This record gives sequence, structure tokens and C-alpha cells, in this order.
Amino acid sequence: MSQVIEKLKIKWGINRTIDVFLIMLVFSLAGLNVTFCRKPIFHILRIDQIHLFWVQVFFYILLIFPIYQISLLLYGFLFGQFGFFWEKQKKLTRFLLKSILKTRTASNK
Repeated sequence: MSQVIEKLKIKWGINRTIDVFLIMLVFSLAGLNVTFCRKPIFHILRIDQIHLFWVQVFFYILLIFPIYQISLLLYGFLFGQFGFFWEKQKKLTRFLLKSILKTRTASNK
């Protein structure tokens, strides 16, 4: 177990073991938050009545993914790990923007 924690500390660039546990707690709480939010959101928007799986997946990505990202930042702030999650968000945003721009330029050729 301690080897896993040490590997995570190195991978994430953190020094304290408690930070690993707090980061894991934030991931867990954000995941739970999304799990509890999905059903009412899909019900209110009547997405749960759509029987096409790919349409539900599309709306899941469109609606739930941003809620998860915001939840990570909020819980990260509450548990003193905002800086860690903010850096991860910036990297993810850059990656997604590069991917979208690369796809657009490839389709314009």
C-alpha cells in the first residue's frame, strides 16, 4: 500500500501523504456528486425518456462531465487541494482545445 502512495506522490508532485488521501477523497466526493446529480437532471430535461443509448451518452458528456469538473474544483477548495485540481483542469482544457482545433484543421483540408 505504501508503494502505491509513494508512486502517487511522485506522479502528482506532492510531498505529504495526507495530500494523497485528500486528493482521493476529493475524487470520491466529486464522483458521488455526479452520481446523485445525474438522475434528477436527466429526469427534469426528460433525457431519461430517450431510448437511444448514444443520445443519452451525448447528453451525459455534455451535461455531467462539466458538473464533475466543477465538483472537483469545489471539493478541492474545501479540502485545501484547489491548486492541484486547478492545474489538472488547465491541462485538460489545453488538451481538449488542441484536440478540437486539430480536428477542425484536419477537416478543413
